[in-house]
Amino acid sequence: MKVLLINGSRRDAGCTYTALSEAAKAIESEGVETEIINVGSRVLKGEVDEAVKEAGEKVKEADGVIVGSPVYYAGPNGTLCALLDRVFYAAAGALAFKPSAAVVSARRGGTTAAFDRLNKYFTMNRMPVVSSQY
Repeated sequence: MKVLLINGSRRDAGCTYTALSEAAKAIESEGVETEIINVGSRVLKGEVDEAVKEAGEKVKEADGVIVGSPVYYAGPNGTLCALLDRVFYAAAGALAFKPSAAVVSARRGGTTAAFDRLNKYFTMNRMPVVSSQY
């Protein structure tokens, strides 16, 4: 069993990565393998097609998915959403019924709107959303 964690931040080792790392530690303590991929910085560098291809393949192989993003202007990272639009459209059939979760990192307001938008990717693809606490 494997859970894929997608870091949508443009900073590979920033606060979003730290939050995803904590989630990965908790998952691994239960004997489940995890992998964190950084897509935000790759999209920023213009590696959109490559990042979409990698994320799409890994999402299909994973048994669960967690997507993390910083909050910019009361929403997730725009480049992450552009990538997720393509990945979740292309891999829609393979995603159904895989557990999923969203993680957002913010210094100011907008976390609930960003969290809601990320969760919509999951619910539109019939993926159960694993709840947590604030």
